Formats: sequence, C-alpha cells, structure tokens
Amino acid sequence: MKRKLAITLGSLAIIASVYLFAADHIDAPGVASTSSDITDFYAFQSMDNTSNIVFVANLQGLLSPTATASASFDENVMVEFNIDTNADAIEDLVIQCTFENGQVSVYGPVAPTQMGTSSTLVAESLSVSAAITAYNQSAVIGTGNGIKVFAGPRDDPFFMDFAQYGQIIGGNATSFNDPGADTFAGSNVMSVVVEVPKSMIGGSGSINTWVTSNRKQ
Repeated sequence: MKRKLAITLGSLAIIASVYLFAADHIDAPGVASTSSDITDFYAFQSMDNTSNIVFVANLQGLLSPTATASASFDENVMVEFNIDTNADAIEDLVIQCTFENGQVSVYGPVAPTQMGTSSTLVAESLSVSAAITAYNQSAVIGTGNGIKVFAGPRDDPFFMDFAQYGQIIGGNATSFNDPGADTFAGSNVMSVVVEVPKSMIGGSGSINTWVTSNRKQ
C-alpha cells in the first residue's frame, strides 16, 4: 500500500505550522482491515527543532479501545518512508521501520538497494531502536544518530464526517455541517513516527515522499 506527498523543505523552515498529509481509510481492497493497511501519512517540520522533519505512518485504522489493548505491529510488515530528491518519482533515499520482539528498529535514511514495488531491508544501516509503547502508557522515544522514533497506539488524528459526505455525494446536501460529526472519534491507529535532520535528506530542497507497507515474502 502507498500514500504520496510533495514537500518543500526550505518553505518549512519559514512556515513552522505547515504540514502535509494523505489519508486512506479501509479503501484499498488488497490490504483493507489487515495489519499492513495504511490509514494516514503525514510529513511536517518538527515543532521542537526546525532543522528536522517528521514522517508519520498510521496503520490498522478503526481500532476500538478494547481492540487496541491487544493490537500489535505485524513482524512480517516493514514500513518504508520513500524520499525522491530529484523529482523523477523514484526513491533516492528510504527510511525503513521493522518490528520484532516488542521493538521498532529504524534503518536509514539511506539509498535503497532495490527500488519500485519491492524492497530489501538495508540491515547495515540501523540508526535507532526503541521499545514499542503499550496502550495507555507514556510514549517511549528512541534516539540515536540524530534520529528519533516512536511506535505504538494513538488516537486516530484524521477527521471526517462520512455520513454527511454520503449525503453530499448522494445529492441530498451541498456542504458539510459546522460542527460536523467525527466518524473516527474514539478509534485508534498503530502509529510509527520518525524524526530526522533535514540535512540527511536534502537540506532545503524540494522532495517527493511516500510511504509503503511491505509484507515479507
């Protein structure tokens, strides 16, 4: 599964509040309702350090609080943030996240050994690891080599009034309500957050970035 964004690192250094996101909840037939289903992808400037950029991938959407307590990352799924630095729509750098024995491990940013729809783990480029945060526990943040990582359950940040959307699509309404009803209220996701220095991925240039979930074959 893949979600894609375009982002200008230079502009983020000026406009601290800018962020970009792509959302896709349970509408990819091949992975819907599986442990590799990506619900959201966010990329934004770090609030704590304007020289850093944050990548966020959320998976396994619509988890109820009860289901969240037992939810876990699939050890056979690798989350990969892909970064295109020269606008040719081919990844020049990747940040790979794997999950094993209650730990998240981050590899990169580094040039991929394989491009396109298949990926190979760049195991020699391990940057940082951290314990996966348990539900209703304080966030565990791993740091190393200038990179930070968090992995664990979080409240779904995406807002969408699907009922009103259906009314608009059906021709029964012309706009959303203010306030609307959040379809995702009370549901959770499994979130992976990686913060890296912009200097590791191109400094102040423009990049295209997308995230994929890759199942081990």
